[in-house]
Amino acid sequence: MNFIAILLVLFNQISPPTNIIAKDAPDDGGGSIIVNWQLSADDELLKQYKVYRSRARAEFEFIGITPAGMTSFIDDRTEDGVEYRYKVAATKDDESAISTESNITISSPQWFNKGYTNVFIGMALFSFCVILFIYRARMGKELFVRRIAGLQAVDEAVGRATEMGRPILFVPGTGLVDNVATIASLNILGEVAKKTAQYGTPLIVPNRDPIVYTVAREVVKESYTQVGRPDAFDPDSVFFVTNDQFGFAAAVDGIMLRERPATNFLLGYFMAESLILAETGAFSGAVQIAGTDAVSQLPFFVTACDYTLIGEELYAASAYLSREPLLLGALKGQDVGKLVAIILLILGSILGLLTKLPVAEWFG
Repeated sequence: MNFIAILLVLFNQISPPTNIIAKDAPDDGGGSIIVNWQLSADDELLKQYKVYRSRARAEFEFIGITPAGMTSFIDDRTEDGVEYRYKVAATKDDESAISTESNITISSPQWFNKGYTNVFIGMALFSFCVILFIYRARMGKELFVRRIAGLQAVDEAVGRATEMGRPILFVPGTGLVDNVATIASLNILGEVAKKTAQYGTPLIVPNRDPIVYTVAREVVKESYTQVGRPDAFDPDSVFFVTNDQFGFAAAVDGIMLRERPATNFLLGYFMAESLILAETGAFSGAVQIAGTDAVSQLPFFVTACDYTLIGEELYAASAYLSREPLLLGALKGQDVGKLVAIILLILGSILGLLTKLPVAEWFG
């Protein structure tokens, strides 16, 4: 302690904190001010620091407490554009020593959070890759997409059903329309419907959710129109069954055994009914192409179906089948983005192990 602090202690007085500085909190949406100070010379004897605030030259009011040893306080209850001043009091039992006033400070929102600079750079690079590949696809450049066995078998499966004179069963999962897997399934349904329209193959699409049923019906109708066969569309081929999970599974099993479809598409979000559907389809002798992003149900599809789309293969299917430039470009851009992310993670891990560079902060 310095000489003045010793005198204060001898007279049972404590010294206040000094150098009170208030500043607008950086990289936020406004409404916050950070108050900093230098510790009281008697910090070891203190119990806590009390923070006071004055709004637009009004009286100071108590707003918060920090333990002894702390040198900052965040006031997150300010109004942007209003002038604030602060005082900090060092407290010991019933005694306190209050500081001088801080500078006048105004809180305000920032346009850009510098803490997310790396995210901004990553998104900019990713967007550039997507736009570049979409442009190349529209210019007629051939974009390589990894071959997926289940999708390559679609033409064969539709052709098989046509030759046998039997229908195709397409189940768009049991999820709601806002489920990503359901949306991907409806995109695939559109491509399958185009092929059935061209070949004149009957298509059966049972649905568990009324909204999914409405969307699926319009998707199939639009697909038949696009290939010039609107007259071949049968409105009764797409229908609503029931909201009940196992009631729906029982109804679809009945369709498999009565109609004897040559090909079953089980694509979308599935739950416990997945094995029931897949086993019944296998028993009926149909070729089955399944896919879901529900990890717990994938083993059942892999075991009981001929082809299984795993995870993101389900999302890539619509681009793979349609060869639409917009979808292909987005797919290729995502692949490049993942490749770059993997390379950065590997390099970061190597640098983190072999050097003392703050690699974690760069990616943080």
